[in-house]
Amino acid sequence: MSSSENPTVTERGSKDRRDDDKKEGGGGFIEKVKDFIHDIGEKIEEAVGFGKPSADVSSIHIPHISLHRADLVVDVLIKNPNPVPIPLVDIDYLIDSDGRKLVSGLIPDAGTIHAHGEETVKIPVSLVFDDIKNTYKDIQPGSIIPYLVRVVLLVDVPIIGRIKIPLQKDGEIPVPYKPDVDVEKIKFHHFSFEETTATLHIKLENKNDFDLGLNLFEYEMWLGDDSIASAELTQNTKIEKQGITRMQVPFSFRPKDFGSAVWDMIRGRGTGYTIKGKIDVDTPFGNMKLPISKEGGTTRIKKEGDDDDDDDN
Repeated sequence: MSSSENPTVTERGSKDRRDDDKKEGGGGFIEKVKDFIHDIGEKIEEAVGFGKPSADVSSIHIPHISLHRADLVVDVLIKNPNPVPIPLVDIDYLIDSDGRKLVSGLIPDAGTIHAHGEETVKIPVSLVFDDIKNTYKDIQPGSIIPYLVRVVLLVDVPIIGRIKIPLQKDGEIPVPYKPDVDVEKIKFHHFSFEETTATLHIKLENKNDFDLGLNLFEYEMWLGDDSIASAELTQNTKIEKQGITRMQVPFSFRPKDFGSAVWDMIRGRGTGYTIKGKIDVDTPFGNMKLPISKEGGTTRIKKEGDDDDDDDN
């Protein structure tokens, strides 16, 4: 929630009144001049129509989020009721989570708000997840953490002086964790030296505390040193938080073109594999492209018509 109902006014040329009182016996000439200037200022303010600006954090966008960082844009709507433009001197911002600072900064000379107008000022902020995890050991990959954006605007209003407008707004941000991928088995349908067709049985495990809406699955798979399959698949599948989904990916290859790892697999021996790629997913926080990788795994073949009761092995 954001608010600007109680801006702080910093008077220009202010001094300790007690010092003036001592110099002038508690109510001397300087004090009278200050009162006169104050009265004149109020009259001018009433006559010309000067007033204090208002502001609000209207929204927070996450235009980019990945495994490594999140880019946020904080939209601050500022309204100027005055007949002249007012300069936005500084923007001071801080983002914390449960009282712990995540990032802070200062934007000087942030522009001008038009007379009798309003302006949306955008504050770009980046959160680097490695820095957050290294600083706060209890923040685990895959978790969702609360955050609070605190913004202080310093504006310069004629007659009134410099005003500080404090704002704040809360929300949540994920610390993403890449899904685990496994090849559970390779099932052969047709075998020949010229062309062999098969299906990869792939398991994807979502280790995040939020759902993933799978849009695209892109991968390349190696048996030993031989790349035997690669594809880019468009598939709409929901992977629930802390959940597992299984995919069947058809492919074909020419055994005669490959080395010993393929032949070891055909002979029924355990064969080391590597699979790498990425997935494109929708999340409650925006679209993400997350890497997937598995190195040093061992897979086996399964012929057409074999019992599938052990698919989970």
